[in-house]
Amino acid sequence: MLIRLLLLVALLAAAAAGAAAWWLSQPLALATADVEVSIEPGTSVREIARLWHDAGVQADPELLYQWFRWSGQARRIRAGSYEIEPGATPRSLLEKMVRGDALMQAVHIIDGWTVRQMREALAAAPGLKPSTQTLSDAELMAAVGAPGEPAEGRFFPDTYLYSDGVSDLLVLKRAHAALERQLAAAWALRAADTPLKSPLEALALASVVQKETGHAADIGKVAGVFSNRLRLGMPLQSDPTVIYGLGPAYDGSLHKADLQRDTAYNSYTRTGLPPTPIALPGRDALLAAVRPDPTKALYFVSRGDGTSEFSETLNAHNAAVNQYQRGQQHR
Repeated sequence: MLIRLLLLVALLAAAAAGAAAWWLSQPLALATADVEVSIEPGTSVREIARLWHDAGVQADPELLYQWFRWSGQARRIRAGSYEIEPGATPRSLLEKMVRGDALMQAVHIIDGWTVRQMREALAAAPGLKPSTQTLSDAELMAAVGAPGEPAEGRFFPDTYLYSDGVSDLLVLKRAHAALERQLAAAWALRAADTPLKSPLEALALASVVQKETGHAADIGKVAGVFSNRLRLGMPLQSDPTVIYGLGPAYDGSLHKADLQRDTAYNSYTRTGLPPTPIALPGRDALLAAVRPDPTKALYFVSRGDGTSEFSETLNAHNAAVNQYQRGQQHR
C-alpha cells in the first residue's frame, strides 16, 4: 500500500513538473503588440511580476512571481528597460531580464526646461521610439495615466536610461512617476508657516524659483522672497512667468510693454501663483519652495555674476538695482 501511495505521489509530481515545463515554453498572451517595462534598482521580484502584468502580460502575476522565485535566478534580474513581443515565453522573459540589455542609452532632462524642450530632447534621443511625437500635451498626459493634468511641470528632470527601440512613452511615464514621488516627499517636509495650500501650489512656486535662481546657494533665499510676497499679497513680479505667458510672441528681450500686457501668467499685473508651473523644477527647487530659508527680504536683483543681492526694503532694493543693474526691471 505504501509503495502504491509513493508511486502515486511521484506520478502527480511528474505531471505537475510536466505541466510547469509546458507552461514555461508557451507564448505569453500580450494585451498589445509589444509590452514594455522599466525595472528600477531595488524593485522586488513580486513587484517585477506585477509590473509585467500591469503593462500587458496576460498571465497571473502570482504565477510569474513563483516562476521567477523558484527558478533560482531571481536575484540575477537586472534593472533596465525591457520590451517583449508576441512569442515571448515565461522562460525567455526571465532570461531576458537576467541577461540584461546589451546596450543602454541615456536621455537627460534638465532642471528648468519646459515640457516643449523636454519633448524636443526625447525626439532627438538616439534609439528611442517616438511614440508620442504626434500627441498634444493633453493626449500625452492621458497616455502617461494622468488625464486632465496640465503637462507643464509634471515630469521630473533627471537622467533616464533606456534600451534601444523602447517607446519614449516609457521614459515619460518614469519621469512623471518620479515627479509625483519627489513632490509628495517635499510636501511632507513643508514648513508649518508655508503660505502654500497644496502640493500643486508648491509645484508652481518651485517652477518659478527654479527659473529665477542663477546660483544654487541662493535658491532658498529666492524661495523665501516669493513666500514672503505670497503672505503679504504682493505680486511676485517674476520675469520668467511673463515670458512663459508670452509664448511664441517672446522675441528674446523683455520690454516694458510686455510687463504691462496682462496674461494669466503675468505676475506683475496679477497677484498669487501662476495657474500652472512654468517649467520642470528639480529636487532642490521643490524643497526650497516648501522650506525656504528664513528671511525678511522682499526683493532681489542679479549682481550680474549669477548671484543675487537681497533687500528687505524698497529703498535698499532700488540702491542695489542702481549698483548692479541700472535701467533694468527686477523684483
